[in-house]
This record gives sequence, structure tokens and C-alpha cells, in this order.
Amino acid sequence: MKVNVLVTGCGGDIGQSIGKILKESALVNELHGCDISDKNAGKFIYSNFFIGVPYKDTNYLSNLERYIEAHKIDFIIPMAEPELRYFSDTDNLKSIGRAKMLTASSEALIIGFDKLATANFLKENNLPFPETTLVSKEGSPNFPVILKSRTGSGSAAVYKVDNIEDYNYIKSKHTGFIAQEFLEDNQGEYTCGVFRSKKGTIRTLIFKRELTGGYSGYGEIIKNEDINNLLRNLAVKINLEGSINVQLRLTKKGPVVFEINPRFSSTVLFRHMFGFKDLEWSIKDKLNMDIEAYEDAKEGQKFYKGFNEFIS
Repeated sequence: MKVNVLVTGCGGDIGQSIGKILKESALVNELHGCDISDKNAGKFIYSNFFIGVPYKDTNYLSNLERYIEAHKIDFIIPMAEPELRYFSDTDNLKSIGRAKMLTASSEALIIGFDKLATANFLKENNLPFPETTLVSKEGSPNFPVILKSRTGSGSAAVYKVDNIEDYNYIKSKHTGFIAQEFLEDNQGEYTCGVFRSKKGTIRTLIFKRELTGGYSGYGEIIKNEDINNLLRNLAVKINLEGSINVQLRLTKKGPVVFEINPRFSSTVLFRHMFGFKDLEWSIKDKLNMDIEAYEDAKEGQKFYKGFNEFIS
């Protein structure tokens, strides 16, 4: 069975990776992509590329519905986080017109979008968690501490703070930030793919990674039963259906999750290349197709983030 797929926010790093997978996939008949700008490489990857309107535009949904109907789109994959939040907030996670939505399940989205909710969820479910509070609360945290946005992802506005003076200064500039326990990093940082089918099949892939410009620029597959057990427990407790990305660090108290990205992540293409084909598995799961067996990727394999250049 082949399907027509529309990827929104296709010009970003993750959208381009999704496009590279889908344009080679035997599951895809026609691949469509849209972005609010054509000043990105998405138009070179998606043969059916068009410029859409921002999600805040009053015509956003109606424009999508018309395109979906005109091109007989079967699946829509929103890649921009603001769009995902919009679909979650407006209860549009099942379908847009005739097209099924391909996202993680609702609970994973709600918890993953809010870093304070993530920490509270981990605590309430007896999973290792970083102490987390709003900076607007009275009192001083135990330094060092991480200050960052309660929502959104990326490392652009993340501060490690060691004293009350810096804490109060950043707090005055970012009143909606959270203060989170600093997790020791002497054993590195880990980014993990987690997939769970609607029948409850769970698959995981763990990378020890290094960031380059806010992205995972280098990573190595590792095997760690403590991390794997934590990821599997998390998938069940969060009632996951679909694919998410989990970021954690190894500490003296074991692996501790500090962020859940409830979407395909920037490592989705690397995962696919290692045989962890969570994008295709998600499509097959929605189509009630059997998901092929998965052989664990070999420990020690490495990925390196490169770049492609295009001219027109």
C-alpha cells in the first residue's frame, strides 16, 4: 500500500531529514512539503513543495484542508513545534480533512511540551527526575542550577547559573523560565529514540551524543540496561503511541530524564540509517500493517552530522 504524505515545516533540519527518508520509502506514492518560506533546502528535497501560511493565520486550517483534498493526502506530519502545539491545543490530533495526523499520542505531547510538567510527571510516576520549579517562586535554589524556557526545545536560551546574582538577573529577564537541578555531565549526555506501537511493542535506540550548534553533531550507539528499562517504563506510563525523543544524563542515582521531545527529532535520519525506522513504523502502525522485526543496532556505531549545499 502506498500513501500520499504532506510534511509541514519541511524546511527545518528535522523536516529535511523526514523528507530524505520518505522520498526513498516504498510506502510513499507522492511526497508533499510546505513551509512558510522558500529560503531553505526543503524545496530541493520535496518534489511537491509550496509556501503555506503561519499557523496563527485565520486561513491556516482551511488552506490545509483544501490542499489535502485537492492532492488526496493520506497523512500529514507537522514538524514545527508551534504547529504541533496548535494541533494539540485545538484538538486536531486525529485528522485534518481526509488526512490522518502522524504524531505522538496526546498525553506524550501535553507532557513533553511543558518541561515543568515533564519533571512533575516523572516524580509522580516514581521515575528519576530533576528537581524543577518556576523561577517566579520565592526562594533560592541549590546551585548550580539550569535556567531555561518552560516550553520549546534547543539550547539557545539555556543558562547554567552558580550564584544568586546571576540567577536574579536572568530571572528578571525571563520571568517564565524554570530552574532545574543541574545534572552532572561527567558521563555525557544521551539522546534516545523511543517507539511504541498501538499493540504495545516498544523499541529503543540510545545515542551518547555531542552537540554542535544546538544539534546532535556526533553520536555513538551505546547499550545500557538501566537506560533501556527507564525508557520502556516511561513509554508505558506516558501511554505512548508513536515516536518520541528522550534526553537524559547518567548520574549517581542512575539515568535521569530532563527533557521529552514529543516528536521526531534531529536524529531521525541517523536512526533510520541504523535500522531503527520509527518514521516508517509509525506510518505502518496507522495503516494497521505488520511492523517488521527489528534487530538492535550494533553498539559502537557512530554518526556524524554533515550538510548538503544546493543552488538554483
